[in-house]
Amino acid sequence: QVQLVESGGGLVQAGGSLRLSCAASGLTFHSWTMGWFRQAPGKEREIVANIRRGFGTTYYADSVKGRFTISRDFARNTVYLQMNNLRPEDTAVYYCAARQVDYGPYNYWGQGTQVTVSS
Repeated sequence: QVQLVESGGGLVQAGGSLRLSCAASGLTFHSWTMGWFRQAPGKEREIVANIRRGFGTTYYADSVKGRFTISRDFARNTVYLQMNNLRPEDTAVYYCAARQVDYGPYNYWGQGTQVTVSS
C-alpha cells in the first residue's frame, strides 16, 4: 500500500523559509516521479515542482523558480521542497504526489500540509 505523508507546513512571515517533507512508503522510490502541488482557496490545484524518476531532472513553475528547490533522499524515501523568500501568494495547501509513467497522471497523493505566509 502506497502512502505519502507530508510535513513541515506552518505559518511564516513574508521573506521567510520553510522546508516541506514527503515520506513515501510502499513504492520503489527511484522508479517514481515525485511532484509537489498546491491549492489556494478558490483556486485550482497547480503544480509547483517535480523531480523525475531516474536522473532526477527537475521542473519548476515560473512562479517559484529561483525560490523553491525540490530534492530527494533515496535512503529516507523522502522528497523535499525547500521554500525560500516566501510570499503571501504562496499561501496554500501543499500536496506531494507520485507517478510512474512519464507525463501521465499522478497515481498517489498525500493528505496535504498547510503553508501560510503573512505579509
